[in-house]
Amino acid sequence: MSIGTLVKTIQDIMRKDVGVDGDAQRISQMVWLIFLKIFDDKEQEWQLTVSGYQSPLPSQLRWTNWAKDTEGITGEDLIDFVNNELFPSLKKLATAAGVSPHGKVVGSVFEDAYNYMKSGILLRQVINTIKADVDFNSSTDRHLFNNIYEKILSDLQSAGNAGEYYTPRGDSVHGGYTQPATGRAHSRSGLWYRRFSYLCH
Repeated sequence: MSIGTLVKTIQDIMRKDVGVDGDAQRISQMVWLIFLKIFDDKEQEWQLTVSGYQSPLPSQLRWTNWAKDTEGITGEDLIDFVNNELFPSLKKLATAAGVSPHGKVVGSVFEDAYNYMKSGILLRQVINTIKADVDFNSSTDRHLFNNIYEKILSDLQSAGNAGEYYTPRGDSVHGGYTQPATGRAHSRSGLWYRRFSYLCH
């Protein structure tokens, strides 16, 4: 599935959910889901390449253990798990003592993230779509990362939501952090890009 088709398929599913209002929320929802899938793919790699690697995530919160099974948790049980177990636990990683750098990155993603979806059935459909079409351990999919990011920005611009999320091309980058040339606060798109980029190396 092409990047454009993947993003459109996910957005079309989310449009059926009463809790998701507008493209900005759809994109925000898509970002944390895709991030967790990519992080899980990277953990599989690190377990093979990094001696003694230990996941910063509790076992039950790893994508492999709650999202990978296409016939797995769904409906109200899925929404309850995401809202009351997954999000609270991952948010704590941003500030908890003794958390690895990988864990801090996960925590930073979830600090300002939110699960907008109300239907666990539709959320399961989104998860299954991502599971089927995003494999970051595939060299082909790895090279598509920038395409996903650019597609997200393009959709936000088209929807008129660029002001909150779009990183102007005039911005400069220093030490891996986007420095807006106008002195404005970092755009959320820049934060997302750095967090995803962290997983690309």
